[in-house]
Amino acid sequence: MAETETRWHPSANRRALEARARLLADIRRFFAERGVLEVETPILSTAAATAPHLHSLATHYQGLQTSEGLRLFLQTSPEHAMKRLLAAGSGPIYQLARVFRNGESGRRHNPEFTLLEWYRPGVDHWTLMEEVDIFLSRLLGTPKGERLSYKEVFQHYLEVDVFAASNKVLAGLARAHGFQGGTVNGEESRQISLDFLMAAVIEPQLGQGRPCFIYDYPASEAQLARIRPASKICLVPLAERFEVYLNGMELANGYHELSDVAEQRQRFQTDIAYRKAWGLEEVPLDELLLAALAQGLPDCAGVALGVDRLLMVLLGSSRIEEVLAFPVDRI
Repeated sequence: MAETETRWHPSANRRALEARARLLADIRRFFAERGVLEVETPILSTAAATAPHLHSLATHYQGLQTSEGLRLFLQTSPEHAMKRLLAAGSGPIYQLARVFRNGESGRRHNPEFTLLEWYRPGVDHWTLMEEVDIFLSRLLGTPKGERLSYKEVFQHYLEVDVFAASNKVLAGLARAHGFQGGTVNGEESRQISLDFLMAAVIEPQLGQGRPCFIYDYPASEAQLARIRPASKICLVPLAERFEVYLNGMELANGYHELSDVAEQRQRFQTDIAYRKAWGLEEVPLDELLLAALAQGLPDCAGVALGVDRLLMVLLGSSRIEEVLAFPVDRI
């Protein structure tokens, strides 16, 4: 009884609730001034995120359309549905979406959170970075952000050429900085080492006092972004994506969006193979998105930005529950 008497109360105070309301109004004003259409897409989907690091929450629908019921997944991002709108000719769009990720809980994570996602047809990720910089300046009052390549941050903070270093060297660096995971062979070992070093060593130092945009990620981290082939200037293929950090916290993730349906299907199938190899739940891939890509996705760039983290920066909060009315431990 005593626990219930405590848990009913919101974790965010009145000041945080008012700040959230103002922030949402400011976001809508920003896009209205630029002629970007606000849209809503379903929270539920017959498909789920295939990326091995994302875990979807699921529910079971029973209705007149099916006698056996239908398994539905809560969206981890509105990206797929918004790309279907883009393929149908929506033009520039944005959405303030409630999204859900199973297993995510901590100082900066809650399994249910608010994501701002927007897409700009006719531009690449470089142009979108400029708009994100303007957005942050408008809403947070930040100075112009710095631009650093993925290679540059590894060279600066770890003194390693991340593209030339062997898997063994990267694994040794990870262990030297406290990684205690098991041994994995090949490219999976390389990616685990890179992810650890970025999250544990580099990220906490990024964006001190102004936004930091990291770009030119390894092709292995392309996700839903295009890959720029190797050239005389850069001898390895690179993902056309960026991430944004402020005060050591990731705020946003953007892509020059992949539009090739065959490549997208292959990436989904690769994800599913990884999930099977790692003993993760196998999930259905999004055939409706693939059909939209086959019809034709306009050349565009898109970005997803965590609204709750944005609010944390505004209020100087160190924990996400300080800006949420009812986090997972109070529902």
